[in-house]
Amino acid sequence: MKTVNDRSGNGSNRRRFLTNTSALAAVSFLGLPRMAAAEPPPEVKQIRLVHAPAICFAPQYLAEALLRLEGFTEVEYVEEVTRPASAVIAEGRADISMDATPNYLPALDAGKPVVVLAGIHAGCYELFGHQNVAAVRDLKGKRVAISGLGNIEHLLISSIVAYVGIDPRDIQWVEAGSNPDAMSLFAKNSADAFLGFAPQPQELRAKKIGHVILNMTLDRPWSQYFCCSVGSSREFVTMNPIATKRALRAFLKAADICAQEPERVARFLVTRGYEPRYEIGLEVLKSLPYNRWRETDPEDTLRFHALRLHEVGMIKSSPQKIIAQGTDWRFLNELKRELKA
Repeated sequence: MKTVNDRSGNGSNRRRFLTNTSALAAVSFLGLPRMAAAEPPPEVKQIRLVHAPAICFAPQYLAEALLRLEGFTEVEYVEEVTRPASAVIAEGRADISMDATPNYLPALDAGKPVVVLAGIHAGCYELFGHQNVAAVRDLKGKRVAISGLGNIEHLLISSIVAYVGIDPRDIQWVEAGSNPDAMSLFAKNSADAFLGFAPQPQELRAKKIGHVILNMTLDRPWSQYFCCSVGSSREFVTMNPIATKRALRAFLKAADICAQEPERVARFLVTRGYEPRYEIGLEVLKSLPYNRWRETDPEDTLRFHALRLHEVGMIKSSPQKIIAQGTDWRFLNELKRELKA
């Protein structure tokens, strides 16, 4: 398997490529059906995703095999560990990928050619605090560790505090340069709060560092909204509607597998090197509602976060404009009927 950063074929830019052998091995390992839906083949045989290491992106890892079954003969992964997948898509370097839902908002606000296609699951993030932070309202005036302004933790925490009437500008943002370093700042008491995603919450609990003041998998209203969504480039969707539907179907089927067989998926993650600790992978997979795509309207999630960020001046566009220009639910609605949601 080899990851590529462009379509040029330049071997120096390639690290991993999903071969037929590895795809078929994954199909056999997971017990997947070998036949794609009886419909026209995709307009293109090559598709590019973003490789972003996170356990909650398990459906994207499983999609490696499922995309082959959907008729894609070349599946490429763009390696990107510091910038959101939505930014990579906006630059034309990837065609479709999962990303944290709030990450799409700055790109859409700036008029970037990105379109959100579906939500996948809720949860992922947990907000930790030290003894001087007992609730979200206590974050006013406190030091909050983030990887950087404009990154997902900054966007998500801003939305969280805006919901309870706090201006994000009243928070002391401590930029660490990377998410692991932000967690280290919190662990060393150089910050009062930290928003972590798997496996960071599990690691903090194991070390008995801080306490959870908000769990987005369990606590309303956050548990009612999508944490992660699938987005694509507008050009790819416009030029390749069949490929778009087939690719999205691979993601949704993969999400179903995560919901139905977390033990098998956890073993898959370990086998492929995405998460070396089976117990951690299994805990995360069991905790996240991967079948949420069947029952929740992703438009509500975008509207919720866009309204919060618009109210505090972090985006200029209204939620209505964001939704009108940056979403396309046709494929999701068709697949919900087809997959009997």
